[in-house]
Amino acid sequence: MIAFVNGAVAALTPTLAVIEVGGVGMAVHCTPNTIAGLRMGEQARLATSLVVREDSLTLYGFADDDERQVFELLQTASGVGPRVAQAMLGVHSPDALRAAFAAGDAKALTAVPGIGPKGAQKLLLELKGKLGAPLGSSGLVGAQRAVASAPSPWTEQLSAALIGLGYASRDAEEAVAAVTPQAEEAIAAGGAAPVPQLLRAALQTLNRAR
Repeated sequence: MIAFVNGAVAALTPTLAVIEVGGVGMAVHCTPNTIAGLRMGEQARLATSLVVREDSLTLYGFADDDERQVFELLQTASGVGPRVAQAMLGVHSPDALRAAFAAGDAKALTAVPGIGPKGAQKLLLELKGKLGAPLGSSGLVGAQRAVASAPSPWTEQLSAALIGLGYASRDAEEAVAAVTPQAEEAIAAGGAAPVPQLLRAALQTLNRAR
């Protein structure tokens, strides 16, 4: 098992970081939140989880060990593979997921692309108690507070991700403004701003402006 990688950031895409380790570029799949914290050429340490398939070896990267642990626990539920688990962490922080499961909050889970109401209820049943209580809180009240406070605003996540990919702050702000209607539409429908989709749309906007 590759528990972590530590090295210079050699390349960044909206969903992938390449970390140079001993002269070898390790391709690590990350959430937009994790990508947003990386900078080209700077040193980075990512906790990792290696997913082995018959035809592939895929390395997933996380900001810390807690996020990796939640990623692996989520996959103990039937029908949850690494992509769905990573999508859940792309929308919610580890503590927000603990809070959602502790509170039985199906709506929070349906904010994740690919998870419908039935799937959310199934996950609540299968993973109840497995993720533990939100860190630093106890009981239902603490869980509800964690749900409300955990994720950073989507505009900050998106702007940081674009800057991390090498765009100027002004260009990032303009791209965020361009995709704001799309984000507001998703929020108005009762979901969360879909940061990965918004990041792709923002990059398309920037490419057209060149």
